[in-house]
Amino acid sequence: MKILAVDTSATPVSAALTDSGRLLGEFYLNVKTTHSQTLMPIVESLLKTTGTDVKDIDVFAVNVGPGSFTGVRIGVASVKGLTMPLDKPCAAVSTLEAMANCMPYESGVVCAVMDARCSQVYNALFRMKGGIAERLTPDRALSIAELKQELANYSEEVYLVGDGAEICQNAFSNMENIVLVPENIRFQHAYGTAKAAERMAEENKLCTSDELMPLYLRLPQAERERLAKGL
Repeated sequence: MKILAVDTSATPVSAALTDSGRLLGEFYLNVKTTHSQTLMPIVESLLKTTGTDVKDIDVFAVNVGPGSFTGVRIGVASVKGLTMPLDKPCAAVSTLEAMANCMPYESGVVCAVMDARCSQVYNALFRMKGGIAERLTPDRALSIAELKQELANYSEEVYLVGDGAEICQNAFSNMENIVLVPENIRFQHAYGTAKAAERMAEENKLCTSDELMPLYLRLPQAERERLAKGL
């Protein structure tokens, strides 16, 4: 089973191609360019350099959130555009789960955190088993203080991943079991998206391109501001 996975949920953008769990290739950029300009050239280059025809892809996977509202929409819209003419299945992957799937550690807890601003993070906790991220919590938006209180219940090592990892490490400086993972595996990669998609395919959790939608844990900022003004 060949899976083409993409991620545009934060500043980095990436695309990966796997075949029966084996990584054939991955392109990754972490520069401040617009994903609408970089994603499709990355996908095109990945397919060309691996000698893969888009028609040969079995599953198209994308991180649907949480993350940047604009970034997530770009990724979802791009996958919809690729799959609609081909009538191929899609995998709507949690960004937090994709990050956890890139972890090489088999002990401790993976704490995936994305900066949600206003002293909040998007978060989920996982435990790695056989290279697969097993959920301990659902995806949620919560304050850094609330997360710190929850993590105080864990005596084992807690590995911080995501663009909110450094913020949390600073806030949790008095907790000796907190580990900030190296930058090369700290942020989301499309390879983690592909790993999650393969599991979703095995569990019959794929969807059609029409069903593929972004997953937001909070309203967009403009909507929150409108509601705050009572409009």
